[in-house]
Amino acid sequence: MIDNKNLLLRNLWYYALPSCLLKPGKMVARIFLGEPVLLMRSQDGKVSAVRDICPHRAVPLSCGRFDGQEVECCYHGWRFDPAGHCVTIPSLLPEQDTDLSRFDVQSYPIHETQGNIWIYMSDGDKSQANASEMEVPIVPGFAAEQQPQLVEVMRFPCFIDHAVTGLMDPAHSPYVHRVWWWRSGELHEEVKQFDPSPYGFTVRRHKLSENMENMSRLYWLVGGGIPEVEISFRLPGVRIEEITFGKHRLCNLTAVTPISDTETEVNFVLYGMPSWLTVFKPLIHVLARKFLGQDRAVVEKQQIGLKYEPVLRLIKDSDMQAQWYYQLKREFARATSEKREFINPVKSVLLRWFA
Repeated sequence: MIDNKNLLLRNLWYYALPSCLLKPGKMVARIFLGEPVLLMRSQDGKVSAVRDICPHRAVPLSCGRFDGQEVECCYHGWRFDPAGHCVTIPSLLPEQDTDLSRFDVQSYPIHETQGNIWIYMSDGDKSQANASEMEVPIVPGFAAEQQPQLVEVMRFPCFIDHAVTGLMDPAHSPYVHRVWWWRSGELHEEVKQFDPSPYGFTVRRHKLSENMENMSRLYWLVGGGIPEVEISFRLPGVRIEEITFGKHRLCNLTAVTPISDTETEVNFVLYGMPSWLTVFKPLIHVLARKFLGQDRAVVEKQQIGLKYEPVLRLIKDSDMQAQWYYQLKREFARATSEKREFINPVKSVLLRWFA
């Protein structure tokens, strides 16, 4: 049984934007956890982020101009550097000595790696120090300069909890993802070993499920090996799946970022696609969007019932991952408020269900 309290975690790295969507000398306005944020990339390629509100008259800075070094507000020409420092107020006379630092805008720690831009959303002023203590999520086995081969971004009309638990739910596939190329229609018993991992949990490496025999055959045909899968999840909503088949290793990163209490962004990023398989990239892109779209459609239907604020009742073992997610959130929030070390509530266990 869970409640519907909308808790947005702070002091964590959230997925901000695929690197390819922010070109040198450009800026992109976004909203994360209900906060307006302006992402900028300088002419030399460095990414920065500041609060997207001018402290003078509250006009979004994104409505102004960015010359690749500073952003200028469209209302009165106030200018700010990538660190959020106010550097120019044109209306001031030379003799009007004013401390411009009084008008600085908030800046956010940013980290770019593997073709992804991450933003640290803190709960206080010591964000830079806190950010350095928390590792940025990475896809293991790929260099920092590695670029993804496929990126799909989709907005879900729901609070982050429902997007996260919906995407990790192991029992919904037979009913939501009814497509021939994904799985057979018959239910099979699933048996998986789970272990705690940093700020989350990991499904131990296992062979692809029997009910996904169509996908297994496809992997065998293109890679010459029986596919094995390992999946890890960590707060705030990062899922990394590694599939090995033959000599190949395919990884996907699914990162969920809250926009507001009613909207969440899901980012699907793929690495390790064999070069000869890239010819099918347009088709893979369509299939990935269709798959995510099916999850989005059922979550949209879920909002109809959630309007009446029901108590959601979770069962074992198929809902254990969702229960862990809520336990992880509560423990992280408590550890942060009590200024103590996070204690992972997940224990190693074997779970079984039909799917």
